[in-house]
Amino acid sequence: MAQAKTLTKAELKRVIDVTKSCSRYPLRDVTMLLLTHWCGMRVGEVAALRLNDVIDNNGDVRSEIALKAAQTKGDKARVVFVPQRMRRELKIYIAQAHARTHSEFLFATQKGQRFSSNTATQHLQRLYARAGIDGATSHTGRRTFITELAAKGVSVRVLAALAGHKNISVTQKYIDVNDDMLRNAVELV
Repeated sequence: MAQAKTLTKAELKRVIDVTKSCSRYPLRDVTMLLLTHWCGMRVGEVAALRLNDVIDNNGDVRSEIALKAAQTKGDKARVVFVPQRMRRELKIYIAQAHARTHSEFLFATQKGQRFSSNTATQHLQRLYARAGIDGATSHTGRRTFITELAAKGVSVRVLAALAGHKNISVTQKYIDVNDDMLRNAVELV
């Protein structure tokens, strides 16, 4: 089975732009996509997020999301670190879109139900397809996140911890080596 495509910055921008212009729920859909691209979250983890996982008692977006074992693959709790730009997106989404759903889950379907992992997977794949990105799957954001950090020199051990992988050999399979990475590597000599 082929691995999910990793996206360039231009391709991610295209997916976001098309989603903003074509989706009935653009804030929700873009926020779901960005959690996979900017935090490396699995689509099932995104679907399982509850509002209280993301905001603290003061209503502020957390810089770290503590996922319970039941919310992750492999039933092992893990922490997702949330960059500032993602916290800004979450704040906007919660204030403008989530406030209308009154759901305990962060993301709700058109019918107001929680996304299942399978439904969220299919939904993200439709967003990529609508943008004309061939080879993109619900795993694309996660692979892109790991590959981009690897290209910036982040250690595979740190990448494994961020991805919630027990074994670095699993993380290494996510890294999509490209010509820019090779060009940059030889310039280090």
